Amino acid sequence: MSDSPNTDQRLADISAWLTQLDAPNTLPDSLRVASADASFRRYFRVDAVDGRTLIVMDVPPPQEDVRPFLHVAELFGKTGITVPQVLAKDVAKGFLLLSDLGSTTYLKQLNADTAHKLYLDAIDALILLQVQSRPGQLPEYDRAALHRELMLFPDWYLGQHRGARLSDAQTASLNQVMEVLLSNNLAQAQVYVHRDYHSRNLMVLEKGNPGILDFQDALYGPITYDLVSLLRDAYIQWDEEMVLDWAIRYWERARRAGLPVSHDVDAFYKDFEFMGLQRHLKVLGIFARLYHRDGKDGYLKDIPLVMDYTRKTAYRYKEFAPLIKLLDTLDENTTDVGYTF
Repeated sequence: MSDSPNTDQRLADISAWLTQLDAPNTLPDSLRVASADASFRRYFRVDAVDGRTLIVMDVPPPQEDVRPFLHVAELFGKTGITVPQVLAKDVAKGFLLLSDLGSTTYLKQLNADTAHKLYLDAIDALILLQVQSRPGQLPEYDRAALHRELMLFPDWYLGQHRGARLSDAQTASLNQVMEVLLSNNLAQAQVYVHRDYHSRNLMVLEKGNPGILDFQDALYGPITYDLVSLLRDAYIQWDEEMVLDWAIRYWERARRAGLPVSHDVDAFYKDFEFMGLQRHLKVLGIFARLYHRDGKDGYLKDIPLVMDYTRKTAYRYKEFAPLIKLLDTLDENTTDVGYTF
């Protein structure tokens, strides 16, 4: 937590807001940091008079808007998946008081013994969410949004992080790869998409597992997106055979639930892989941007895993040969900054 005067003032404002609430009654002096994320949002834990702990979500305007979180929390909550309950709110100030889903993330709990059950729980919750999807409830994950994300890769990973300047021919070949990805992604069936359905945002619970956090950026988009987030996680890696097994189990359950996945498992897995490559390229750009623009270096250590996913997926499909060639050229060049391919 920053010690800037502005941060201190917001903390004082949170304490004053909690004091003024009629219910639930809290003990503002017990406020302590719960977590922070890659945005301006912060989370504090506070004790309640009845012995519970609760979460205060600090969403500072104008940098952030609390209304998308409130909308998605209501929408997702109605599906039966486990999301935090909103107990009190001040939309103008950007303060929310939420039920506490604990501090045990999937990432903390996952190991060879626990992984299978935890992932099947997460798959079941994902299907429960997807099967109740309806158009018009969330913004569309449309071509513009998908392309904007892909451009984070050349702009921030290649340009800012690796210091590369692409030739016209290389730019054209990368654009061709992006077009292949976009065509596939946009042809997939559309459902509610959490967008960060992974081990840091899933909480291990005794009942209603998993607890699901950080859903405020949800969109209506490609059906394989959240499965990719889950199984090709930027923070933990599993053997390809295990990923394939879990993906097929999702496919089988999704078909039984009536979800519009491909009837052919190979076609479904290709959709999964193409969606994954879109996400991997985006994440490489995001992690680079967090470092170079926002001064957050904690994500640099996760770049090698995401690049490993990127290369392995691209190697499997001839359509992505230009991307492999680009990455190989990048890695062969020994100059760190300011070079042209």
